[in-house]
Amino acid sequence: MIHQDIDKTVDHKNCDHNHHKEHKHEGNTNHNHSHNHDDHDHDHGGENTNLFVGFSLLFLFVGLALTHLVKAEWFITNQNLQLIWYIVAYLPVGVPVLKEAGQLLLKKDFFNEFSLMAIATIGAFFLKEYAEGVAVMIFYTIGEIFQGNAVTKAKGNIKALLDIRPNEATVLRNNEYVIVNPEEVSIGEIVQVKVGEKVPLDGELITTKGSFNTSALTGESKPSTYEQGETVLTGMINLQNVIEVKTTKRYQDSSLAKILEMVQEASTRKAPTELYIRKFAKIYTPIVFFLAVVLTFIPYFFLGNEYIFAQWLERALVFLVISCPCALVISVPLGYFGGIGAASRNGILFKGSNFLELMAKLDIVVMDKTGTLTEGVFKVQKVETDFEKDNFVQTVSAIEKQSTHPIAKAIVDAYPTNKIAEEVHEISGKGLMGKVDNQVILVGNTALLKQFDITYPTEIDHVVESIVVVALNNKYAGYITIADQIKVDAKDAIVLMKAMGVHKTVVLSGDKDTITQKVAQQINIDYAMGGLLPEGKVEQVEKLKKENPTKSLAFVGDGINDAPVLALSDVGIAMGGLGSDAAIETADVVIQTDQPSKIATAMHIGQETRKIVIQNIALALVVKIIVLILGAGGIATMWEAVFADVGVALLAILNAVRIQKMKFK
Repeated sequence: MIHQDIDKTVDHKNCDHNHHKEHKHEGNTNHNHSHNHDDHDHDHGGENTNLFVGFSLLFLFVGLALTHLVKAEWFITNQNLQLIWYIVAYLPVGVPVLKEAGQLLLKKDFFNEFSLMAIATIGAFFLKEYAEGVAVMIFYTIGEIFQGNAVTKAKGNIKALLDIRPNEATVLRNNEYVIVNPEEVSIGEIVQVKVGEKVPLDGELITTKGSFNTSALTGESKPSTYEQGETVLTGMINLQNVIEVKTTKRYQDSSLAKILEMVQEASTRKAPTELYIRKFAKIYTPIVFFLAVVLTFIPYFFLGNEYIFAQWLERALVFLVISCPCALVISVPLGYFGGIGAASRNGILFKGSNFLELMAKLDIVVMDKTGTLTEGVFKVQKVETDFEKDNFVQTVSAIEKQSTHPIAKAIVDAYPTNKIAEEVHEISGKGLMGKVDNQVILVGNTALLKQFDITYPTEIDHVVESIVVVALNNKYAGYITIADQIKVDAKDAIVLMKAMGVHKTVVLSGDKDTITQKVAQQINIDYAMGGLLPEGKVEQVEKLKKENPTKSLAFVGDGINDAPVLALSDVGIAMGGLGSDAAIETADVVIQTDQPSKIATAMHIGQETRKIVIQNIALALVVKIIVLILGAGGIATMWEAVFADVGVALLAILNAVRIQKMKFK
């Protein structure tokens, strides 16, 4: 019973990605389900199932009330009426299971939970224990509903991966702009991109200059300025004026399309996890069938003429009814459901209960930098000047107000001013020149100062962060550094992860290697590498997995460029608050609060959930074994078995609820 429920959670992710692949490459059906159970996946979590369970419960309770409370003679003495009554109660919850058993039997798969449930409950009817047969099937279905709800809540409404691509392009045709699908644009056509829109296809920038947010595509935290004639890529976001691009590639050959294809390929390479419950169930089910057969026929060889076939067949059927793992069906999903619920309240979304298990035993955590360990937002880091600081920054801010560049905006946001700049003009690729308080001011890069033969300290050339140098009246006046700020809990996150059992922490970034190494050093990362394109990150993760074949590896990221490695890793963790859709859709775990310290929280919740699930399994098995022995000896009846199961299930529920009450940092 259990292995099918758990597998649905395990394989749900692979099926989703393969589904995306089907949309991406219509007609391509070379994707494989991990096992046959997915082909028979019946919906136990839908509204119809809830109605069916309610209907069956109503008939069961009314039947029991007529027999034991009202003691209605007309019902008790009429065996045919009772049979019809309980068949009506049985069919809504029993038919889906019987159908599954039949389909698997046609595939020569007999030893499964569906066959066990079918034989046990039909056996109960054969023994005229109608209520017990209905009760067992209802408990089975309720367990399925619990698991189905857990999976549904955890995964949410996963959108198609292709939703993140630009869905329209404004193309110049017959001297007017028309909106078409990017896939309909040919090489050499002119497309227009307004402020805030994504570049729909790779191409050559026709406009004099453009500023783009490339962080989702390349991981580069600094907005990039492109000059006329340079290549811009699909998925870049235009930050300033309306621009025009001459396409150089079809959409299907674009950088974004290739990244999405990498995601799909990486997804198919990720093998589903086999949880220990599945392995147990594979052994448990055939053993139960074998023991039932033994219990029916072996006594003949010991009892001789005293052997009564009907008596031992009844015991064997009672044994089968008792053996139905109803308590496990409820307790295992509930344990994981509790963990998923606790995680949700801590701003963490798990897309499957198997990832709780994997998070409990992570060995290597690989992280992106921009948006994961850093804020992904530019802020002033340092002001260095020999002038009066407040007057200096106010003067610089007055000039920067004339620019729409993101770095200029960071300075203006940090230092609002009432000063007025005059005669401001841009010196292409170098910065701004103007007047503030009758002083000539230059604000830009070191090339700007060199153009005017202004000397400046040589150490400025070695500053890691983005730097704005300033000259007043043709003399060097100071500089301001702008950088992506490290998240406040990033350093604590590394300490907490180590405490939870992580052996190695790694940073892989598309940002400059110097910036990446500096961030890694500040928060005590074990190994860091910058300047990586998406395929470079994939190579590094594959290398880590090859070097550590027995270790569990997680990747944490937030950009489109992180999606391939999120899919390739054992556990993909996305920063969901500011992260891209692609990363969130591909990830197994989503940190909705964007706090890296929540990675350790997710690990803690996973470990506590694992403890509770193991406790529930042990409790269910111990009670099950005891009652099975009593049943084989003819001591326990089916009602005792059902109530024992319900009692264990209630204890398991109470145990699972504990995780909801726990406090996680």
